[in-house]
Amino acid sequence: MSGSKFSYKPPQNTVSKRVIRFHTATLILLGVFFLSGIIVVGWFAGEDKISGIFAQINYWQMHPPMWLEVPRIDSKYLLLPTVGLLLIVFVVMKISPQPRIWSQRLIVGILIILTLRYILWRSLSTLNLVDPLNGVFSLGLFFAEMLMLLNTTIQLLFMLNIKERHREADMKSLAVISGKFVPSVDILIPTYNEPVFILRRTIIGCQALDYANKTIYLLDDTNRSEMKELAEELGCHYMTRPDNSYAKAGNLNHAIAQINGELIVVFDADFVPTKNFLTRTIGFFQDEKVALVQTPQSFYNADPIARNLGLENVLTHEAEVFHRQIQTSRDSSGSAICAGTSFVVRRSALDQVGGFVTESLSEDYFTGIRLSAQGYSLIYLNEKLSAGLAAENITGYATQRLRWGQGTLQALFIKSNPLKISGLTLMQRLASLAGLLYWFGNISRVYFLLIPLAYSFFAVIPIRSTGAELLFFLLPYYLVNLATFSWLNYRSCSALLSDIYSLIICFPLAVNTIQVMIDPFAKGFKVTPKGMVKNRYIFNWNLALPLIILFIATAVSLWLNLDIAPKTTQQITGINLGWLWSVYNLIMIGITLLILIDVPKADMYEWFDLRRIVQLRVGDQNLWGVTTMISEAGVEIALNQKLPAYLFTNQSIDIEIIEESFKLTGEVMSTGFKDEFSTVRIRFQSVSLNQHRRLVEILFCRPGQWKHQNAPGELHSLLLLFKLLLKPRILFDRKVDVSAMKVSQI
Repeated sequence: MSGSKFSYKPPQNTVSKRVIRFHTATLILLGVFFLSGIIVVGWFAGEDKISGIFAQINYWQMHPPMWLEVPRIDSKYLLLPTVGLLLIVFVVMKISPQPRIWSQRLIVGILIILTLRYILWRSLSTLNLVDPLNGVFSLGLFFAEMLMLLNTTIQLLFMLNIKERHREADMKSLAVISGKFVPSVDILIPTYNEPVFILRRTIIGCQALDYANKTIYLLDDTNRSEMKELAEELGCHYMTRPDNSYAKAGNLNHAIAQINGELIVVFDADFVPTKNFLTRTIGFFQDEKVALVQTPQSFYNADPIARNLGLENVLTHEAEVFHRQIQTSRDSSGSAICAGTSFVVRRSALDQVGGFVTESLSEDYFTGIRLSAQGYSLIYLNEKLSAGLAAENITGYATQRLRWGQGTLQALFIKSNPLKISGLTLMQRLASLAGLLYWFGNISRVYFLLIPLAYSFFAVIPIRSTGAELLFFLLPYYLVNLATFSWLNYRSCSALLSDIYSLIICFPLAVNTIQVMIDPFAKGFKVTPKGMVKNRYIFNWNLALPLIILFIATAVSLWLNLDIAPKTTQQITGINLGWLWSVYNLIMIGITLLILIDVPKADMYEWFDLRRIVQLRVGDQNLWGVTTMISEAGVEIALNQKLPAYLFTNQSIDIEIIEESFKLTGEVMSTGFKDEFSTVRIRFQSVSLNQHRRLVEILFCRPGQWKHQNAPGELHSLLLLFKLLLKPRILFDRKVDVSAMKVSQI
């Protein structure tokens, strides 16, 4: 432990303190729950005082303020607010295709006003408290909606200011490039159970960084002999420890106690940096108040949702919204989040807060909170300077999100609670509150799925409104939000596709949220499985079962809704809203069930769409072509001539990538035709370490290679949804080969 000011020690009396905090937070939640239950029971029992209070509220709902009444004009004129606002936002988005400060503030201002208008209407005019049954569902829907809207409103407030640091990075990187500012850097790569081939490319990528004053450490938390051999082969330092207490945080803290670098960089086992990662980030540390610089998480494989739908080159990763929109908006208020990988942290600042937080599964998030509470700045540089492996199946995707949810919600039970810890600003606390509300929002999401069933099976009307009120209050709010959703998140996701992503695991996330509030530390750290190969379709029954039950129940409720003959205006509005809601839910659930069918993944290596001129030599013959796909294991080449008769399978062949002056040998695996060109697919043979280094640098480490991909717009998304329902991949695209797994690149 010598040579370091920091020495990791397990926190004292951790268990007793957690029990106290656990009971405090949980008792508050249970108290609210039981008090609500008592009120509901009293209402159903006809208790005079409780019934009188709700009767009075119902009277106010039936006689709202005059300024909330719909103008008594022809229905077509009630569309004017919607049409006018849509024209304004479309003109703004046309003038400013990418959000700028003025355009984003104008759009966000409109959305905030519409949101507050909608909240007032829902609060003062739409609750149906005519009897306890209607009242319980109506109030339940209202509070579920308000929970979501509170989070939305907070996010809108942060969007009033956006901050991009590209020019700042340009200026600050000059001192690094010129050699005037070259602090020592320790690069830490923690690993638990990832395969060797994944760690190999990560270490090679770190060694290829354009920065001399760096030391690379492989932190093996499973004490595997193959990891030690890999470190020796590649020439990096190897560290292990007696146990793996506190999971990743403990692994990092154990290493920090034995190293001395001025700056510490952390890459997860599957994240490979581009060569300019350090030159773009280190310059910010010339400011002594900067403690951490976070960069986005990008991925070199398609996420399981895109793969299972056959939309690998159409859909963006779910994480794009967080890194492209949320992090950028939070950065302006000093609320950027440490995301666990691809970040640089100042060693002295980390020492000051006691190392990485071990109280929670989300050691990264809470370490950032502690640094902010000490007055340090956390910087978010919105440049894709690394790429990693996204979860490779739906099970891994769910495991990852459940861990994130548990880790974030543990904030309510630990010392690093961002709502209570001293030193944070109001905006930083609001940002943390939004993060907590996001996970509670999954309970609301489940409630929204169940509400259409109440229309049919219990004959309740949870929203009391007329068609004119829906046109005047709901329609402008809904359509303006829909029209601006993708623009505000920098084309990273459409509203419809976002709804599908949230639906996939809303049930387990809702259950997980409740479990965490009861017993926050019941589950330990679960690593997302990576580097898997499977050769068959697999249906995830665990995630699908609640959705299948809901699909059947919703289909039955839709039939009942269509069969009911309404007698009053209120019933007409309720029933119409009920069956529209049911149809929407059926479509979304149907698509989600298709997503839960994991398609085969035939190769453990990722194939990239990369064009390079190549020369092939077969014996004394030379052939020329262009690569169409390339991986660490092989290449596919489109030839500029007809397929020669002398080229056959299992034949040895020499390959030279002309632009890279890079030579390899391989074996012909197959020949064929693609886009009217003769093609040959070759598997590399006898790849030396130096050759593998070149391959990794070509495939993963080129500066600027990871580009922002735009998600389809709302109309295109709607067409995609219908196409997916009518032509599911499992029925019409059963042949899954390597060409279906490529990743778009330049």
